[in-house]
Amino acid sequence: MRRLRVERGLSQEKLALDSGIDRTYVSRLERQIENPSIGIVEKLALTLGVPIAQMFAEPGRGDTAPQPLRAGRKPKG
Repeated sequence: MRRLRVERGLSQEKLALDSGIDRTYVSRLERQIENPSIGIVEKLALTLGVPIAQMFAEPGRGDTAPQPLRAGRKPKG
């Protein structure tokens, strides 16, 4: 999930807001502390614009972990 979120340039807060779930829950999901219901997986998949099955895809053998997004607010423009 983190890879998909970072590829789309979404913060945890933005993904949570757009999905209608709590930001801390997104964090716990990414750290594999929580097990989401299929309803939550569906909300996240819709927000990320991917099929639900892609939420369960394992990273490829040569894939590296995504780099964190730059912290702080984006400049107004």
